[in-house]
Amino acid sequence: MKRLFNALFLIPLLLMSSLLKAEDGYRLWLRYDLINDQLILNLYNKSITGFMIEGSSPTLKAAGNELQIGLNGLLGRVIHPITSIKKDGTIVAGTVQSSPLIAALNIKYRLTQINDEGYIIISTVYQKKTIIVIAANTDKGVLYGTFHFLRIMQTHQSISGLSIDNSPKTKLRLLNHWDNLNRTVERGYAGLSLWDWKTLPDSISPRYTDYARANASIGINGTVLTNVNANALILTKEYLVKVAALANIFRPYGIKVYLTARFSAPVEIGKLKTADPLDPDVIAWWNKKVEEIYSYIPDFGGFLIKANSEGQPGPQNYKRSHADGANMFADALAPHKGIVMWRAFVYDNNVPDDRAKQAYNEFVPLDGQFRKNVIIQVKNGPIDFQPREPFHPLFGAMPSTPLMPEFQITQEYLGFSTHLVFQAPLYEECLKSDTYSEGKGSLVARVIDGNLEGHSLTAMAGVSNIGSDRNWTGHPFGQANWYAFGRLAWDPYLTSDAIADEWLKMTFSNDNKFVENLKKVMLASRNITVNYMTPIGLHHIMYAGLHYGPGPWVDKGRQDWTAVYYHRADSAGIGFNRTSTGSNAVGQYFQPVRDVYESLATCPENLLLWFHHVSWDYKLKSGNTVWEELCFRYNMGVDSVRWMQKQWLEAKGIVDNERFEKVSSLLVKQEENAKVWRDACLLYFQTFSKRPIPEKYEKPDKTLEYYKNLKYSF
Repeated sequence: MKRLFNALFLIPLLLMSSLLKAEDGYRLWLRYDLINDQLILNLYNKSITGFMIEGSSPTLKAAGNELQIGLNGLLGRVIHPITSIKKDGTIVAGTVQSSPLIAALNIKYRLTQINDEGYIIISTVYQKKTIIVIAANTDKGVLYGTFHFLRIMQTHQSISGLSIDNSPKTKLRLLNHWDNLNRTVERGYAGLSLWDWKTLPDSISPRYTDYARANASIGINGTVLTNVNANALILTKEYLVKVAALANIFRPYGIKVYLTARFSAPVEIGKLKTADPLDPDVIAWWNKKVEEIYSYIPDFGGFLIKANSEGQPGPQNYKRSHADGANMFADALAPHKGIVMWRAFVYDNNVPDDRAKQAYNEFVPLDGQFRKNVIIQVKNGPIDFQPREPFHPLFGAMPSTPLMPEFQITQEYLGFSTHLVFQAPLYEECLKSDTYSEGKGSLVARVIDGNLEGHSLTAMAGVSNIGSDRNWTGHPFGQANWYAFGRLAWDPYLTSDAIADEWLKMTFSNDNKFVENLKKVMLASRNITVNYMTPIGLHHIMYAGLHYGPGPWVDKGRQDWTAVYYHRADSAGIGFNRTSTGSNAVGQYFQPVRDVYESLATCPENLLLWFHHVSWDYKLKSGNTVWEELCFRYNMGVDSVRWMQKQWLEAKGIVDNERFEKVSSLLVKQEENAKVWRDACLLYFQTFSKRPIPEKYEKPDKTLEYYKNLKYSF
């Protein structure tokens, strides 16, 4: 055991901060407070006597540090690292390469069954002593296994007879930060950007380490630091040294940094006359720029690129294809094993076709034309992070090209950081949708994990909701969406129920009644929000620009940014006809999905107005007409927020007062906003339906003009 790591384990600033202000939400789900169930505590104390980390890499040091603060906090006693096994109950963590003890165990075959980031956690006997082993093929795997073991303890599960084999099902699990160099965050509602570019690289905030640690705990292994609406300055030396400083902090936690590349950078900072991806001078400029980046950041992950979308420059400016543009970057990055994530979020107001169809129309003809280190990043639905959308038709439609989903963690269309909306059910709904691209069982999850089409480059991205607010996400429950994304990126087949259960126990309490009550709230919250915002398939009827409050009357500006483009309400009915008699967006789906959406009789009613323009008097399965169902859904949404408030009241005395009051006040705001949504939308749509709001419902106490004149801001 010559390489045994026995250095001083430093308590991170995260823990020190928590001692000063323990329940402000800063510690996220890594609280490690003393277990308050005496029976569980006694069992754990009998089962754990010490720990050994064999190896001295920065990543293994991070794993050892985590074990020490986790065990000390949960067990309420100081546990120091040890150098040899003298008692039952030692935890041993390492790899076959770093640990002679693990190399001596009969687990080599088992290690061949996990991937480079996977791990095994087992209870076994070594030299007549019962021990717990956290083993992996790489140091990163050990770190992930350590977090898994501590999660077991945080959620009060048994640690006897452990036999766990776990590997991530996607290769790249990334946060996309829509952060600007001036520290504003596009669609960010939790303060300023974490990245203080003015003080980097000389001043390193402890939050950077805490951020990396939190991400590693849920398996996130990459971060795109900058906004997809890119600024070329990030590629200059002035900023690359700052990016390198962040990369150095993140590296021990298994996290690579990525940047957004502005397509026109050769013109803007390179002084070339063109950014044509086939121009030799442009190709040479990017090759040199990539070499420069890797000289600062040897493990740089690659580029995320938004091109020819919403005014961003791209290859089409030069009559080139998306494949031409992506491949130029891919060729520059390939010698360094870097990748290109090319966003498929493209649409053009000058294209007369349905916006929902445009990404499919542009990208499907390019299938098979991209380099092997290019992956196409596709939003979960065909419009834009709506409260509910059908899955994007591109999933399954490009079998020769790896695709990765882009989910939004920040709540751009879901009430910002004011509303309690647990988005795991939204992610799960997409991931478990069946594309039928290769027959029944062709789930979106199987497309993106490479299982269906045989791709080795696999990934999932989430648009970050993290900011400079003390509790990271603004709303305490916003943390659950960050957590859920990481867990689903690791394993797209997990359930929202299981994720909510973990997060509640780790973040608040293991009290059974509390967990069951709040889990019901979390699992219902997304549908509740859909009901008071965009029921039965309505979409994109938000206040222009900010997308916070209602704006179904918005009809000014470019057509595909107006609400009337999407709901198409008139005296005859409401909804967007995307069937074969309308835009034929249904034609982009495989059978039998196409026919399901095409038919009024089989179209899911929660997507009815997405695919059909229907009469106000059309009868739904409930027996209600469309107008009556809208009235019912909007009112049920408001009533359900009141139910959420009542359920949260029962948490008083279980949850600390600071976080209890914070959530309580936000739920009051959520109810107020839900009422505005309900009243504004019903009054507006009533101008077309000419039907009364049924007497059993609350009546709007303001006029339609009042709601039209409301102004929203960040």
